[in-house]
Amino acid sequence: ELTSDFAYAKVFVSVLGDADAQVSSLATLKRASGFLRSQLARRTSIHQTPQLRFLLDEAIERGSRLSALIDQAVAQDRERSTDDPA
Repeated sequence: ELTSDFAYAKVFVSVLGDADAQVSSLATLKRASGFLRSQLARRTSIHQTPQLRFLLDEAIERGSRLSALIDQAVAQDRERSTDDPA
């Protein structure tokens, strides 16, 4: 997400792994933000290169949890249908 004045950009990232890996990855990106910003400035022709703010995108994790819940519900439904010989 880029602010209308190009001052800031939120960069959403997905990190596979546990909470420690997520924290470590975000910290690494934060430390590298100056370098990444300079590379962005070289490769784009916008008037102002935004400051980068890295945020954890939890969409993949939420999707994975939802998929697991659906799988669990389907398995329970199958168990019920095999238990009920009606």
